[in-house]
Amino acid sequence: MNQGLSPRQFLPEWTPQQAVMLSWPGRDSDWASLLEAIETTFVTLIEVIARYQHVLVTLPDDDTRQRLATVLANLGVPDSRLSLVIAPGDDTWARDHGPLTVMANGRPLLLDYRFTGWGGKFPAERDNAINAMLAEQGLLAAELQSLQQVVLEGGGVETDGQGTLLTTRSCLLNPNRNPHLDQADVESHLKEYLGINRVLWLENGYLEGDDTDSHIDTLARFCDEHTIAYVRCDNPGDPHFDALSAMEQELKAFRRTDGKPYRLIALPWPRACLDPEDGHRLPATYANFLIINGAVLMPSYADPADVTALMALSEAFPTRDIIPVDCRQVIRQHGSLHCLTMQLPKGSLKVIEN
Repeated sequence: MNQGLSPRQFLPEWTPQQAVMLSWPGRDSDWASLLEAIETTFVTLIEVIARYQHVLVTLPDDDTRQRLATVLANLGVPDSRLSLVIAPGDDTWARDHGPLTVMANGRPLLLDYRFTGWGGKFPAERDNAINAMLAEQGLLAAELQSLQQVVLEGGGVETDGQGTLLTTRSCLLNPNRNPHLDQADVESHLKEYLGINRVLWLENGYLEGDDTDSHIDTLARFCDEHTIAYVRCDNPGDPHFDALSAMEQELKAFRRTDGKPYRLIALPWPRACLDPEDGHRLPATYANFLIINGAVLMPSYADPADVTALMALSEAFPTRDIIPVDCRQVIRQHGSLHCLTMQLPKGSLKVIEN
């Protein structure tokens, strides 16, 4: 229990960061047939993030570590910006198996929730062990608190840093996550362990091809404590139109703690991205952006809407660089840019700061 301790603060993504965590795809993962293409995307992502801050990469084996170190050195990425760590996983979605960070008693505290492959859809035992492996290897400066009795994924929760959580019922209350917990239980847990004092529950919104039961980071994101960027479908012939229009109305009805409406910034709807092998629709979304120190990395899809998305995010983040990253390969495994990453606030790692 958290009795006797000062209230916790679930840190928003714009909190000053020490590093971004990535999990490199293994040859035995679902990326096997796309390995060269997704590795190219990963290298691009690491190189871009390293311009601004440290990058922690968990890797399947030492051969991969040495190969990646050579590639990044040739690209001019300084060693001082990299931690390349052997910690084999099942897949690459660090957003969902990486630690969530709260501020507790004036220090960052890393929370290690159980990851089950989005309700048992995919193998996840190795992914679920990565955070503990980082602690065992002495890489963490912050304490790691095990909360393995509860399933919770980083992509399923958004916070304003002021005690408000934004999420979807279809994910957080899905019986494939925590069947022993009802809404009151979930809210009680979020209050005790994340310092949340109110939850904004979305009833609507989904993406075809999504395996996560509608993670909030595919649909709507806090940009600051008063601003929410969200995906809007403006094509009545698209199967997403009704659900996303209903979600938009919900967001318009939400109120800040001072009673005022949120500033809403609509993100465009790209053309349907289809899998080249079987033609099923892939979950392309501009809401899956990543906030880092001084920049926002935006998923792009070689679509005319990329430019509109960049302009919208420039409005949401006027003091940050907006950097597009091609995510056409990433969505082939049903995630996007934010899903691949987990930010670690300052004080999380035992690394040399630059």
